[in-house]
Amino acid sequence: MHPTTHAFPENARRALSDERLQRVLATAGIGFIERRRKAAERLPEFEELRDRGRDIKNHVLENLDLYLERFEEAVVGQGGHVHWCATAVDARDAILSICRSVDAKTVTKGKSMIAEEIGINDHLEAAGLTPVETDLGEYIIQLRKEPPSHIIAPAMHLSKKDVADTFRAVHTELPPDRVLEEPTVLIAEARGVLRRRFQQADVGITGANLMVAETGSTVIVTNEGNGDLTQTLPRVHIVLATVEKIVPTLEDAQTVLRLLARSATGQEASAYTTFSTGPRRPEDADGPEQFHVVILDNGRTALLGTEFQEVLRCIRCGACMNHCPVYGAVGGHAYGWVYPGPIGAVMQPALLGLAEARHLPNASTFCGRCEAVCPMRIPLPKMMRHWRETEFAERLTPPAMRRGLALWAWFARRPALYHHAAGLAVRALRLLGGGKGRFARLPLANGWTAHRDLPAPQGRTFQQLWAERQRNGR
Repeated sequence: MHPTTHAFPENARRALSDERLQRVLATAGIGFIERRRKAAERLPEFEELRDRGRDIKNHVLENLDLYLERFEEAVVGQGGHVHWCATAVDARDAILSICRSVDAKTVTKGKSMIAEEIGINDHLEAAGLTPVETDLGEYIIQLRKEPPSHIIAPAMHLSKKDVADTFRAVHTELPPDRVLEEPTVLIAEARGVLRRRFQQADVGITGANLMVAETGSTVIVTNEGNGDLTQTLPRVHIVLATVEKIVPTLEDAQTVLRLLARSATGQEASAYTTFSTGPRRPEDADGPEQFHVVILDNGRTALLGTEFQEVLRCIRCGACMNHCPVYGAVGGHAYGWVYPGPIGAVMQPALLGLAEARHLPNASTFCGRCEAVCPMRIPLPKMMRHWRETEFAERLTPPAMRRGLALWAWFARRPALYHHAAGLAVRALRLLGGGKGRFARLPLANGWTAHRDLPAPQGRTFQQLWAERQRNGR
């Protein structure tokens, strides 16, 4: 997936003017928010669990080398193989080498954001293999040749009609006059097509929500069962994960899982939670002949010991973007790469470089909802501010913005002058607003007034109200 994060302003404007997308976004995220709230309320110890989850991940990040080595020992002890990959290129090459070693032709895949990050589908196709996405959302967007727009709901930007039109265009072996109006019918059609793919697959690739150092197990959560078919039917199972997905014990894994489903979809637990430990043993009824774990760094260990280390606690639940007003307005594709929303605003500058992704930390209202709902208590607004400070220090900010900030700073260092100038500006805007009390257009505020009115100032300034509170002893 070629990043277009540098074009976020243009991407966002295009998304805001897309009436079809706006209709979908207006309703798509509401269910996630309400279900997450109810799930948290049903669990009295939810906030305590968040603290425990945070502490587990912090402990892991402080001892990452120890737990990764322990995980490798356990995997090898179970008959599996671990491949250490510093970059996306290394991970792609490792996966292709495994596929070629068994003369693979078809590769089924479970949903994996890391697979998107390294662009494994294009790499396999270029080598003559056929990768097949088996998660329903990923399957739909693969047919449409689109990237995912959400971490847990890849096709969230699409309507039911969009999916039906896509199936008609691609599933040409089926009757053209079939009725595709109900979601259950669409799901049944996808299952029927994918069933043949599962049977044909030589290699199955899944991600990993967690890796357990204690046992060498990898864990995936799904609601469709496609992950189980992907890793048990083919001869070879490849797990693709990043270094920070490790947890020390099975008990720690259970703690994180109790947070994950509730934060992501509002479920007590996902329909399928699957622990995989090594290849098939003689007494096993099914399972792969080979078990490989490809562990990717791709810039993550460079964050250790920095102000961005806490972002590595992320468990990819998507709660931050479900509650983000910016994501809700422009959708996931506007962010221009794999990770949208607040988590993407912190991760993508780290993975792609600030010069490429500098717009994303600025695409925030700093309302704090992302941090308030994050199951791992990641301080995303604080880290976005760090990126803004770095952007300014590296002189990546446009000259006009730098001059504007310099002018504001000059006034801010002179409080009396600042208060006087602010008072004049408020009175001027109040007069210009006239009796309407709002502006449909205003110079230097076109980005706001293009989509909504700007309220005219009413009453006193914040500084005046604050001074009054201080005088009254409040």
